[in-house]
Amino acid sequence: MDGVFDAEKMGEWFMPYDSEARQAYIQDCHNTCDAILLGRKTYEMLAPYWSAMKNNEDGVADKLNSVPKYVVSSTLEKAGWNNTTIIKGSIAEEISKIKQQPGKEIMLEGSAELVQLLMEADLVDEYRFMVHPTIIGKGKRLFRDGMNASGLKLVETRQLDLGVIVLYYRSAK
Repeated sequence: MDGVFDAEKMGEWFMPYDSEARQAYIQDCHNTCDAILLGRKTYEMLAPYWSAMKNNEDGVADKLNSVPKYVVSSTLEKAGWNNTTIIKGSIAEEISKIKQQPGKEIMLEGSAELVQLLMEADLVDEYRFMVHPTIIGKGKRLFRDGMNASGLKLVETRQLDLGVIVLYYRSAK
């Protein structure tokens, strides 16, 4: 609830609220996307796990392994996960090009610094915040101190089990 979504603290804010409804929601999000955008740290966390899955584990492994993936990194030299492209250079320009390609939805996984950059460049069409009923207090936050996150309009809410809610926002501009 306090905006902490630090992967190192997932045992405190994510794991205790696992439910069939949350799993179905996450599965649906993955299965309806046309591409996935990741920061380097998130890529390095997800790629070894999901690329090893061969039996559509959790109902999303096949999609994650086949969908085009774009990793924003100035340091990653090689991306071994199937259908992965590394984006270096002008991130906003490259993301704008990807958004012009056919398809409906580019999903961004985690990657707080990348979300912040895309917000500042006005490249986010819709935000989906999965809010878990806990306050962590410390850790990586989606919105860094001093960041202007105003100007969003709530367009939908969805209640999942165990007090988890999903908030959908779009730019109010």
